[in-house]
Amino acid sequence: MLQTPLAGIQRCFSTVVDSRVDYLVEHNLLEMIIMSICAVICGADNWVEVADWAREKMDWLKHHLELKNGIPSHDTFRRVFLRIDPEQYQASFMSWIQAVFAATKGQVVAVDGKQLRGSKSRRLGQKAICMVSAWAVKNRIVLGQRKTEEKSNEIKAIPELLKLLEIAGCIVTIDAAGCQRENARIIVEQGGDYLLAVKDNQGKLHDDIRFLFSIAHDRDFKGIDSDWARSVSKDHGRIEIRECWVIDDEQELDFIRDHEAWSKLQTITMIRSTRREGETTSTQDSYFISSLACDARRILEAKRSHWAIENGLHWLLDVVFNEDRHQLKGNGAANMAAVRHMALNLLKQEKTGKCGIKRKRKRAAWSTDYLERVLQLC
Repeated sequence: MLQTPLAGIQRCFSTVVDSRVDYLVEHNLLEMIIMSICAVICGADNWVEVADWAREKMDWLKHHLELKNGIPSHDTFRRVFLRIDPEQYQASFMSWIQAVFAATKGQVVAVDGKQLRGSKSRRLGQKAICMVSAWAVKNRIVLGQRKTEEKSNEIKAIPELLKLLEIAGCIVTIDAAGCQRENARIIVEQGGDYLLAVKDNQGKLHDDIRFLFSIAHDRDFKGIDSDWARSVSKDHGRIEIRECWVIDDEQELDFIRDHEAWSKLQTITMIRSTRREGETTSTQDSYFISSLACDARRILEAKRSHWAIENGLHWLLDVVFNEDRHQLKGNGAANMAAVRHMALNLLKQEKTGKCGIKRKRKRAAWSTDYLERVLQLC
């Protein structure tokens, strides 16, 4: 049915089940998935724009698709994607990721959630959907995502996502919401290491770690197996100093209640961030547990890398793909989010166009040659 450059999409998304009644189906589901991905790469941000793009590019599409009944309307796109099971769609997405990309050993994989604000509906009593994503910092791609019904359900979604990831040899970083024993166990069992932020949601653990570091600082870390590293960054008149202390002393770790319940717990970490801007200085202490060895420089770099998911994924989705403005609901919002993730992955991996994502989307819209170059990465 399909020829390159669309064969990769066909292979991975052909398993998505079409729940429509056969005799009522006018447009092939796989063709609609392909059109949506291509349209979003080219700048479409909603179903109206997806349908508009497909109509304008109908001659090009006919070289690769049958289009037996022409181009679907935007309402048809909306209804069909509303019926697709998000778990099936996301499983196909992840099979594509695993077929095309490989997470390198030692790479940081940041896991974090983002609300789709436009998916909230007071009239229908629907809460905003939260998409929990795994971001490979070095490759700069989304490795996978899971849909939850609200931000608090990140706790349930994170282990489901971790079980699907190929993370052997990687360092998985998660904010305090994901500091759960189950997550640590899954990461270790799959051959990865973890760096988990600890806050008041883990009351005893947080108190014990903070107490141990207060004693260690009083003793100037004398007689304690530990490591220290420091980094300084300057930007727009602001100076930020980060100091990292790591303890892997077995006797000290024994003071942490229930420490043996955390799989392969090897080190505890304190990072002190001091920010100076003009005459104002602020300081914040953060605490972490990890299966990593006592290497303060490595742990400090892993922690800083975690924020790449904010700048490299969440910020781009909001600013370049207008994600928070979309008024899609339910499964349609989750499936469109996965389409955006795939489009972003492909645009990130296209290296010949040395420009930003917004400009790459425009180039793909203007030139089918460039679009085909992007799609060759499938």
